[in-house]
Amino acid sequence: MNFAFAETVPDGVDSIVVGVLDDKALTPSAAALDRATGGALTRAMAGGRFTGAKDHMLEIAAPAGVKASRIVLAGLGKAAALNDLAMANWGGAIAARLNGSGAKVAAIHVDAVAEAVGRPADHAANVAMGAELRAYRFDKYRTKQKAEDKPTLERVVVVTAARALAEQAHVACARLAEGVAMTRDLVSEPANVLYPAELAARAKSLSALGVDVEVIGEDRMHTLGMGALLGVGQGSDHESQLVVMRWNGGGNGDSPVAFVGKGVCFDTGGISIKPAAGMEEMKYDMAGAGAVVGVMRALAGRKAKVNAVGIIACVENMPSGKAQRPGDVVTSMSGQTIEVINTDAEGRLILSDALWYCHTQFKPRFMVDLATLTGAIVIALGTYKAGMFANDDELAAKLAAAGESVGEPLWRMPLGTEYDKDINSEIADMKNVGKTREAGSTAGAVFLQRFVGDTKWAHLDIAGMAWAKKDMPTVPKGASGYGVRLLDRLVRDNFEA
Repeated sequence: MNFAFAETVPDGVDSIVVGVLDDKALTPSAAALDRATGGALTRAMAGGRFTGAKDHMLEIAAPAGVKASRIVLAGLGKAAALNDLAMANWGGAIAARLNGSGAKVAAIHVDAVAEAVGRPADHAANVAMGAELRAYRFDKYRTKQKAEDKPTLERVVVVTAARALAEQAHVACARLAEGVAMTRDLVSEPANVLYPAELAARAKSLSALGVDVEVIGEDRMHTLGMGALLGVGQGSDHESQLVVMRWNGGGNGDSPVAFVGKGVCFDTGGISIKPAAGMEEMKYDMAGAGAVVGVMRALAGRKAKVNAVGIIACVENMPSGKAQRPGDVVTSMSGQTIEVINTDAEGRLILSDALWYCHTQFKPRFMVDLATLTGAIVIALGTYKAGMFANDDELAAKLAAAGESVGEPLWRMPLGTEYDKDINSEIADMKNVGKTREAGSTAGAVFLQRFVGDTKWAHLDIAGMAWAKKDMPTVPKGASGYGVRLLDRLVRDNFEA
């Protein structure tokens, strides 16, 4: 699908979309179209339940004289709630509707509406981005599809009086959408295709955008003393990889912001093997790493004025004669020893070495790690919010605000010495799980906290957010790309020069 901006509806359009506010209040473009069609829109609304409420839509055949075959009235809801996120969701909902109705070329009117929050140009750019995000499909391995299942929308023209400014604003939106799409592609790939070396290779493709990418293999990891990371991958035939991505868009000598991702390309649980039911979903146990790659692409694509480091720890957790056993003790890069009680609590092990490496090598302004770390966070928060743990209140507040503004919400969870004591081991410095089933997500977080030193840090447990079980306005069912928009907004709002 491609996008363009125009001040008037161009020729060749088969669908025209206009906005309607609550209580059937027509936007200026809708009112103009209503007059031009002799009140066709007003009559259509009078004959049904459509009121202009958010997410409601009404499709009618275009009367004679309109250069399109259909008109779609798309509910905007209350004017005072129209911010960039609302407009992106509106664009996504429109794309979903048109893709299922046979439309090929659509014109979407975006008007300046009284009480709306933000600039009309930004709204127009976000409508286009929302449509692009919602139209995403991972069809790489489909060889047969029914005609009615294939998306039809090929081109979207956003019609706005602020065309030039909207085009400028859309550049960054488009780069962000590309980052989300890359993350979704990575998370969607099956594990026989996306193993650690392949994930590293795809991250290395960011070199074309000016990202400095270094891939650290197992020999170097042994030299660095990354026993925790190496222990997880030792049962696999695929070599583990640590990928370090650097975007230098800020000033020379400026400390970077840093993102660290869990990249378990497939998680069987190892010797502590998982139940067979649902194990195929463990291909997306690398969604944290996928999000880090995606945000690095977004930052580089829009040439963000910041120095940023992205580190992903890429492994496969497999059972074999070489696999790590419950009861083994490993020594992390930090020198701290870990008793491995459960080999299925592997994400925190690989992140421990990745976080320590980031902390000691780059001395960042802060570190945010993303991981599908625990099923316990899904029990606690469901699939509506990711769990956030942080050692710094200001960083936590900035993350929460960024998540709220892009529709990727967070809920802060507790840390504390009482939880930290639960991971003390009788034979090593710590163990990799806490007390039975109690506070499982916090046990993972306090474990990670032991490897961040004095760096400001937040841990995002995205286990419930990485894969959408149903369609949402800008997220089709499947890999969500969660975290890319959140982290991009965190940087944009707080850390760019």
